[in-house]
Amino acid sequence: MLLVGLSLFGISLGLVVRAGLGLAPWDVFHEGVSERLDLSLGTVIVATSFVVLLLWIPLRERPGVGTIGNAILVGVWVDITMAVIPEIDGALIGRVALLLLGVSINGLATGLYIGAGMGSGPRDGLMTGIASRGHSIRAVRTSIEAIVLVTGFALGGTIGVGTLLYAFAIGPIAHKTIPWFVRLSGRDARGLLVEQH
Repeated sequence: MLLVGLSLFGISLGLVVRAGLGLAPWDVFHEGVSERLDLSLGTVIVATSFVVLLLWIPLRERPGVGTIGNAILVGVWVDITMAVIPEIDGALIGRVALLLLGVSINGLATGLYIGAGMGSGPRDGLMTGIASRGHSIRAVRTSIEAIVLVTGFALGGTIGVGTLLYAFAIGPIAHKTIPWFVRLSGRDARGLLVEQH
């Protein structure tokens, strides 16, 4: 579940990038940095993951196998996907279809890798680590994503309808897929849902 989930997560991000209609906040940041440093998007995702993991140290968060897998595999699969799928010019209907497919797969992939229960991703761990210091997850997540979104946009990252779609769709999709895959793995979904809130 973990490996399939992380692979699909990277593939889904590559599809959203190729749609060219706006990215999720962290990916706006990744794209902006990749353009400034002339590095592949996947390379920036991997590098950012390990920088974020350094921020776990003062928060006393502990990475799991899934954390390290997330830090490496998502970026690798983004680059593979973008190497296989060319940029789409014109044909708005095709770009919208690619965006919808990417966001849908992303929600499924989130359920798979979180449902595997082998450690949160670097960015999620940063959020939960800060929240555990007495802040609401909603406020922490909103603050972090606002910072990376604004920074990424300033660096040249793509904001658009895809950014809004991701923001509004990924939560409800993951809310359905995470408990389903937790139960599939034979674990109790109730505990995980309490942790997520």
